[in-house]
Parts: sequence; C-alpha cells; structure tokens
Amino acid sequence: MASDSAEPDKEQGQASKVHSTIIKEADHPIRPRDIDREALKVLYRLRDAGFSGYLVGGGVRDLYLGKQPKDFDISTNARPGQLRKLFRNSRTIGRRFRLVQVFFRGNKIIEVSTLRSRSEYDINDTEVLPSNNTFGTLEEDAFRRDLTINSLFYEIENNTIIDYVGGVADLNNGVVRIVGDPEIRITRDPVRMLRAVRHAARTGFSIEEETWNAIVAHREELNLCPPSRIRDEFLKDLISGHSRAWAEHCIQSRIFFTLFPFYEKLLLDEEGARQLYALLDVVDRLHTHPENKRLRLPEYMLFAAILFPWIEKKYNLLNREVKGGGYHRLLMDIRTALEDVVCSRFNVKRAAKEAVTTLYVNMPSLQQHRKKGWPKWLQKKSYFNDCLRFFALVEEARGGADVSTHLFSADNNRSEVELKVRNGGGGRGRKGGGNPAFTTDKGGVFGLGHTSP
Repeated sequence: MASDSAEPDKEQGQASKVHSTIIKEADHPIRPRDIDREALKVLYRLRDAGFSGYLVGGGVRDLYLGKQPKDFDISTNARPGQLRKLFRNSRTIGRRFRLVQVFFRGNKIIEVSTLRSRSEYDINDTEVLPSNNTFGTLEEDAFRRDLTINSLFYEIENNTIIDYVGGVADLNNGVVRIVGDPEIRITRDPVRMLRAVRHAARTGFSIEEETWNAIVAHREELNLCPPSRIRDEFLKDLISGHSRAWAEHCIQSRIFFTLFPFYEKLLLDEEGARQLYALLDVVDRLHTHPENKRLRLPEYMLFAAILFPWIEKKYNLLNREVKGGGYHRLLMDIRTALEDVVCSRFNVKRAAKEAVTTLYVNMPSLQQHRKKGWPKWLQKKSYFNDCLRFFALVEEARGGADVSTHLFSADNNRSEVELKVRNGGGGRGRKGGGNPAFTTDKGGVFGLGHTSP
C-alpha cells in the first residue's frame, strides 16, 4: 500500500481509533436482489479473485432509502492494474486518482475504485483541492468522503452494511452531515458545501447545525475553486428534479449570492424570488415527468432559465417592442451583460452564451405574436423552435398552460440556436462543413449506388 510521508494530524489520529459498526442483514432493508446485476457480477468476481469489494456511496444510500440508484459504484482493495487484468472489458480513467470503468452490454458502465487514504489531511490547512491521493484502508476511505450518508459500505459476503461515521443513524434521522470537522473539510474543498446542499435538497433532509454554520461562514471560499468545476456542480442540481429545493437552501445559506452576486437585490423582493422558484418548478416538472424519463434540458437553456428573472428585470423583455435597429442593440446589450456577470465566471462556452442571448433577444417578438399566432417569417427562422420551447417554459412559470414535454423530447431537443459554421464553398479538408462522403440512403452519394457485401 502506498503510504504518506507527512505526519498525521490530530483529526486523522482520532479517526484511526474509530471502530466500524456492522449492521446485520436483518437490521437494514438492502437485499442482493435490489442491486444491479452487472454490479453484482463485479462484486462476485472480485471476491472469487481474493479481493474485497464493496458497494459504496450513493448506491448504498439510495437503496437504504428505498430508491433506485442512478449508479452502482464499487470500491475494492485491488489496485487499478490488477482490476484491468481481472476485467478485460475495462479501461482506466482519471488523473488525480485512477478509476477503472467496466463495460457491459447496452453501454452500461460500472465504476470501480481502489480504496483511498485520507492523504488530504496531511497537507497545509490553507490548500484547496489536494492532488496527492494514495491508496488506503476501508476506514480511511470512509473518512475521506464528503458526507456521512455517502460513506457507507455494503458487502455481499454476509449482506451487511459497514459504518464508520454514523451514516446509518443520519439516514434514519434525516440529517446531512459533513464527515469530520466541517470547518476543516470545507476549507480543504469548498465544493463540499454544494454537495451538502444538493443532498439536503434531493432527500428532504435537514443540514446538521455545525455543518450549516460552516457553510454560511465559508461560502465565499467557493470563489477559490475553478469556474468550470463550480459550473459542472450546480448544473447537476438544475437537472436533478430538485432545483427548487436546491435554490431555497442556497438562498437561505447565501451560497446563491456567492454564485450569482448580481441577484442579491432582486431576490430580496418577494416577487423576484417567486419568479425564480416558479421557473425552477417548471424545470423540475420537465425533468421528472414519468412519460419522458430521458428528458434533459440543454445546458444553455438551464442557464437561460435560472438567469431569466434577472435579465427580464434588467431589460423588461416581456413588455417592450423591438423594431429595426433596436433588435441588434438589445442583442449586444444582453450579450455584454451575460459576459460580464456569468460567462467568464463559470467558463461558459461562446456557443452557449450565444444560444442564451438568442433565447432572450427574441422574447419580445414571441410575446407580441403569441395571441395572434406565429407569422410565417418568424416560423422560418432557424432559432424559432428553440425560442418557442423556452417561451413556453416561461409562460408556464407565469401561470400559463403546462408546456408539453414533447417539445423537449430527444427528437425535438436539438440545439438550433448555437452558432453554426457556414459552408464557405470549395476548398480542401473538412472546413466546408458540407455533407458527409457516405450515406445509408438508397443510391449512395456522388451518383454511386451501394454494392452488395
């Protein structure tokens, strides 16, 4: 096992004295039949090869709560190289710490990680996002995890749950708690604040007092994290089906104003908060609709939804008439505003910024024509369908009819407002962006028909 050269600190020394609690099969609700078949195959193969394997994290949490897990992640004492030899249908990913993805039919992936140590506790207290991960024991792996409810291990030999951190008690009591000292853990990785809020929103649990106080006190430290990492984290919450609850927790803890400082004055007004919550209610309904479980709003539309109350207040989009040169001026104003307060802060790509701008700048036109019907010139615009989707989402949030999930289905959910590369005509290479050099259509391309194999 790899070892750390630094001297263990006080908290790590205390953790080494902790003994696990073993919850027997009769005392918990998880049964092998509840576990994904491919995950069981991985666990049994690890066991048969002489290694220890455990179902970990969110899979244990969700099964304990009677929910269907999204993922079945596994931890083991086998090293990545040993896993690759054991599972030929696998690959290694990751930079800071290597994971092995095991592939099964139907594009199913089971991620297997080697148990990790608490090496982050052996670095300077002021450092953020440590990179020196090392292999460790089951106990060390439990204590390096973010939340107690995500630090449980399920083993298949005796069908027991192994608990080092009081996670089962917190599941029973409906509590979200950061593992260890929340002041230290948040300083080491401020993103833990977002994860605590996320799981409180998704489970309906309350956040433990010491954890909550640390979040409120250290919320500005989120600014120390890479913008793209923060963006990826909160986008997970916008597609979770619990974005309304997430926003409520974030506003109450003031994390929301760390992420979006320009929103603070607007959300002090009860009407501004109501508008935001109404939009997020629609986003949640679309993501949890039973008839379309695969529906996912694209990233640019999620940004457009969460920013709409602010941009509407700033430019009065639903109560203004835009004609002639006013369209271009409004477009430039919105583009500049987004760049100043959002795009650089969250490392938003140019295409996504242009997509959000297009959704906003066409709101006045759609509002003007919504009662009379859409004119043909508007319907012919390449951006019309996407703008109509967003307009329908806003209309539902304002008390209108429920937007049809069919508008957001996979077939109708292509990004039609992103920047397109125009075909510049001839020339060599792929810069023209024209048709592909092959097709499945009868007759082939360039006048050449298909031949029999």
